[in-house]
Amino acid sequence: QVQLVESGGGLVQAGGSLRLSCAASGRAFSLYDMGWFRQGPGKEREFVAAISGSGIATYYADSVKGRFTISRDNAKNTVYLQMNGLKPEDTAVYYCATGSLQSINGVYSLSNAYWGQGIQVTVSS
Repeated sequence: QVQLVESGGGLVQAGGSLRLSCAASGRAFSLYDMGWFRQGPGKEREFVAAISGSGIATYYADSVKGRFTISRDNAKNTVYLQMNGLKPEDTAVYYCATGSLQSINGVYSLSNAYWGQGIQVTVSS
């Protein structure tokens, strides 16, 4: 059974930083793409960032490019999201997911995905 457990969320002031972690278990971690998605208050869930199984390729939403960095450590079965320059509009529940990355009409998603339970990130102004 695939399990994803996020950690590292919390409350931070605008301009601050947080690092999210997602520990995976249950299948061969390095064979699958990993992604971070978020859902803000009253909004639909949206793509944030993704990384290929090897870690070579990374993908970002325009809203976080230059501020967020996704990385993975396949030896630890963990994916990270370093978030710098946080803004109040980054406030959301952040979800880790594993699957096969696809892009349809320029929108990234993960097919055959497993999801974590989500973790709250709140950025105060």
